[in-house]
Amino acid sequence: MHEKGFSLIELLTTLALLTLLLQLSSTTFSELLRANRELDAAQMLASGMRNARAAAILYQHTALIHSLDGDWSRGWRIILDISGKGPGDPENPLLIERQSGGQVLIVGNRPVQHFVRFSTLGNPLLPSGAFQAGTLHVCQTEQEYSRHQVVLSRSGRISLRSETAEQALCTGAG
Repeated sequence: MHEKGFSLIELLTTLALLTLLLQLSSTTFSELLRANRELDAAQMLASGMRNARAAAILYQHTALIHSLDGDWSRGWRIILDISGKGPGDPENPLLIERQSGGQVLIVGNRPVQHFVRFSTLGNPLLPSGAFQAGTLHVCQTEQEYSRHQVVLSRSGRISLRSETAEQALCTGAG
């Protein structure tokens, strides 16, 4: 009886092809995970800003969403600013806190660099009383691009945009 099997060359060729396919799939899979982390961070931040606005209207007090330690990438807190001193007053009630591992870089332009403050009518206002509007960029790892943007309009509307945009803030903060 004649036995059939694989030759050494066939086995090595198959092993080489499998190695190549595994490397390609792991790169694609890691890209997918990174993209999902970025989208999740953008959605959570937009949701947090909407919650802060709703809290200001519901409780009829100024509400503040501010970055942890001055860095949106590390997370954020929503507080009711009863005293008017913002996060500097530990007596202000904490409503929500979300901490992040800082895996996704999030930077805001100057008006929203560290906080967003909502009036009792849901309008974003700076402490001086001037309107507050701006964009928080969810940056791609080690690139000058923002794939997702959380945009705050002067009316208080929060929108999530998912478009690739060149953003100098992404390189300056990273």
